[in-house]
Amino acid sequence: MTDVIILDACSLLAFIYNEDGADVVTDILKQAEDSDLVVLINKVNLYEVYYDLVRSSGKEQAEEFYDIFQKLPIEVINSISDEVMREGSYLKKAYRMSLADSIALGEALARNAAVLTADHHEFDPVEQNERIKFIWIR
Repeated sequence: MTDVIILDACSLLAFIYNEDGADVVTDILKQAEDSDLVVLINKVNLYEVYYDLVRSSGKEQAEEFYDIFQKLPIEVINSISDEVMREGSYLKKAYRMSLADSIALGEALARNAAVLTADHHEFDPVEQNERIKFIWIR
């Protein structure tokens, strides 16, 4: 296992909604509590999660989640570094992915981290062609 893991929105949403793969996310978070494993999420990816909750369940549910989220062993990256901007922009163009997904992958490249995800649709081609490590939750 790698020392740093980047969460994308779909992995955190699987955890929240207890979907397939939620157990993998739970195990990663337990490891982060019990070891040197660092789990990160960029604020843009966290925005996606919060938005999904507002859209599907309302602002009150989103706020409840955010209160719980702040107690989890997940560090929020509050900015986009120059390296993430450069790497993410290349990936966004090359693979026609969303801005948030390109930022998550840019973070992984900048930090030599793995991406925790279920998003095969977006990331299978990236895994085949780039030097990014993925941990698939399903």
